[in-house]
Amino acid sequence: MGRATVADIKGRDFSELDKEAKENTENTNKGSNTNKNRNTTTSDSRGRKNRRRQKKTMVVHPVQRLFDACKDVFAHAGTGFVPPPDKIEQLSALLDDIKPVDVGLSPRMSFFSPQAARRAPTITYLHIHECEKFSMGIFCLPPSGVLPLHNHPGMTVFSKLLFGTMHIKSYDWVVGAPSNASAVAEPSQTQCSEVRLAKVKVDSNLTAPCKTSILYPADGGNMHCFTAVTACAVLDVLGPPYSDAEGRHCTYYLAYPFTKFSGDEQVSIPDEEKNNYAWLQERDKPEDLVVKGALYTGPVIREN
Repeated sequence: MGRATVADIKGRDFSELDKEAKENTENTNKGSNTNKNRNTTTSDSRGRKNRRRQKKTMVVHPVQRLFDACKDVFAHAGTGFVPPPDKIEQLSALLDDIKPVDVGLSPRMSFFSPQAARRAPTITYLHIHECEKFSMGIFCLPPSGVLPLHNHPGMTVFSKLLFGTMHIKSYDWVVGAPSNASAVAEPSQTQCSEVRLAKVKVDSNLTAPCKTSILYPADGGNMHCFTAVTACAVLDVLGPPYSDAEGRHCTYYLAYPFTKFSGDEQVSIPDEEKNNYAWLQERDKPEDLVVKGALYTGPVIREN
């Protein structure tokens, strides 16, 4: 119950987008090759010299540096993997320096525009890279856009807010706390799922520019919800990424006040701290959650 694949979060099969990008690149290259055939031998020689000079002075763009670092940091990533502190610091520093222009983004793009209030705003996902060890992508949220409460099982996740203001509410499971298997969140529900106790890790607004947020398999707010206060964009690095085959399913949750269920009698928490706890219950993927894919138009990553 409540489990969704990575495609459910991202909205569509991005291999189609990659294919479209390759076709566009090939068409462009065909036109360029026709013009090159008209060049003289002297022009070709000068062109080769110019290219050699360019290679010597070529600056590696920030997204390429991030990709190269991810290949190193997550080379041996698997479920439950947490990079060593120096590698975490390395990735955080690279992400901290990335700006919207570095990934081809502008707040003026159409998918950041306000949408009709009669339905939940559509979220756009820009796929940059994904392999079995890590993934890189950007969530683009218009005002009031919401990524509902969901988890990241066995994953370390770096989230960089590129621009805008976003409210983040995140939780971690309370280890050893009892569950309440008989609890049903709402009388109208036809399915029953146990609720588990979680503690609030973050409940605040973030405004860019700000430091990169990091969550871990069992700490740092592994379950979180993003709500766009203004139009905003988040660059996510997941290591390893979601994988049904390896048991890393995306699960969505409903959150209820600590005092809602009888299980609160089995846990001793001071009254003044009860607002820092909640019961989480698995749910199906929200019907009003719409995430569509769009082509990433930032700098191209060299994978070799």
